[in-house]
Amino acid sequence: MTTSRRVSWGIRLATVALILGGCAPSSPSPTPSPSASPNASTEAAFPSQPVSEPGPFPLEATIPELQAAMESGELTAVALVDFYLARIAAYDAAGPMLNAFIYLNPAAREQAAALDAERAATGPRGPLHGIPVVLKDNMGTFDMPTTAGSLALAGLIPIEDAFQVRKLREAGAIILGKTNMYEFAQGFTAVSSLGGQTLSPYDPTRDPGGSSGGSAVAVTANFAMAGWGTDSCGSTRLPAAHNNLYGLRPTEGLSSRTGLIPLSTTLDTMGPMTRTIGDLAIVLDATVGLDPADPTTVPATTSYVDALDPNGLAGRRIGLTPFTLDSEVDPVIEAALAELAANGAEFVEVTLPTPPDPSRPFYEFGPALAAYLASQPGAPSLDELKAFYAANPELDFADLKSSAPMLSLDTDTYRAAIAARPVFRDKVVALMDELDLDAIAYPESRHTAPQIGVYGPAPIDCWTTGFGGLPGLVIPTGFTSDGFAVGLEFMGRPFSEATLIAMAAGYEAHTNHRWLPPTTPPL
Repeated sequence: MTTSRRVSWGIRLATVALILGGCAPSSPSPTPSPSASPNASTEAAFPSQPVSEPGPFPLEATIPELQAAMESGELTAVALVDFYLARIAAYDAAGPMLNAFIYLNPAAREQAAALDAERAATGPRGPLHGIPVVLKDNMGTFDMPTTAGSLALAGLIPIEDAFQVRKLREAGAIILGKTNMYEFAQGFTAVSSLGGQTLSPYDPTRDPGGSSGGSAVAVTANFAMAGWGTDSCGSTRLPAAHNNLYGLRPTEGLSSRTGLIPLSTTLDTMGPMTRTIGDLAIVLDATVGLDPADPTTVPATTSYVDALDPNGLAGRRIGLTPFTLDSEVDPVIEAALAELAANGAEFVEVTLPTPPDPSRPFYEFGPALAAYLASQPGAPSLDELKAFYAANPELDFADLKSSAPMLSLDTDTYRAAIAARPVFRDKVVALMDELDLDAIAYPESRHTAPQIGVYGPAPIDCWTTGFGGLPGLVIPTGFTSDGFAVGLEFMGRPFSEATLIAMAAGYEAHTNHRWLPPTTPPL
């Protein structure tokens, strides 16, 4: 049994000051060291140097490194697709059988060949030309099934791509496949009736977190360069934290939700997960912008790649919220705070306002799902979906009994909850303004990844960002002594993604917290 403790921020900040009062290293090493993990059979399972796969590019290469290799002729998009498919065959379908994928794109190699020919003829479209990525299986693809993990939707192919998917294709990205998720995105684990159980590559007896666990596993295990999740209340950020990744919940309106199988039309967002903050900035640039079909969206006005700054922590003021942590997570967060302070961050203790009844927007699930199904030829109706689950009670995933039958949102309670959102957001922003904060930080989870079959714990705070429509960026901060990843979240003002990315870049430049999972070594 794990123990928990609550420590005031006065004591925490004194601890950070004590750590910094010694000789803080300029490039702190992971603390505790993952190489000491009982889950790792050898020191090489958690290498201190970049791991290389046989061939012209390193296993954990960044998008710019891959582009340079393709420009020089050392690498092709076809070879890159083959590389990832070989790893998927070795580790997802065999070996530890991580089970990250629901569906692989049978045309991926053909699409890669076409992009190679285009590069030779006219040059690359941009930094994503020929780069394989993966999508959570609630994001619409016109050429592959989109099922939200449900057996009831098996084989359903939407009439068109989701807006962000279309932008990825236009940028030259290759959709390598669709990844497993908690069914209809209604939970914090990665299990579904269609996809089964996805396993953590850091320990296959553990769940990788959800609901976007399949995408997180695919990226951290080097099955693709980047992965997309959806986040209504932590479903991208939690699996990013459990899988040693950067993960973003964007500001409401920064990027489109069109083409998503919805959970909450109010709270839903789609965001990327990557192994480096530079890669996250690249893919974010490709997917933001105005979508006429999503009235919340705004035009893109900045390049997030331009925000990358190795000194991005200098002079930053970060609000810290009180929290309770399990004993094995606490020292990792303490070390991360010391690293942030060593590289220029200043901390201020804060208490966030409490959102009024933030669960009300989830009542939108039934009406939103009914509208989505009605828009897709060949899809079952909501009544048929309910009948399917009633006839298969062993499929205890979708919460169709309580939320889906609620077909009307014409209630005073619901209207009051929606009206309270901008009021709550303004309170958070006013707090940040009053204290002159660049971001507010908290651990993503007080626990490590849960055992398979144990319902995953919620993030420490998914409501402030979700209900407020605010951005949240998870950064990897290291590993517990037994080898489990821990993440810290930066929350910002609306449309402050550039600030959060700069801070993350400042942290990444002076730390080394990215480690290859022990179950997915070089082939």
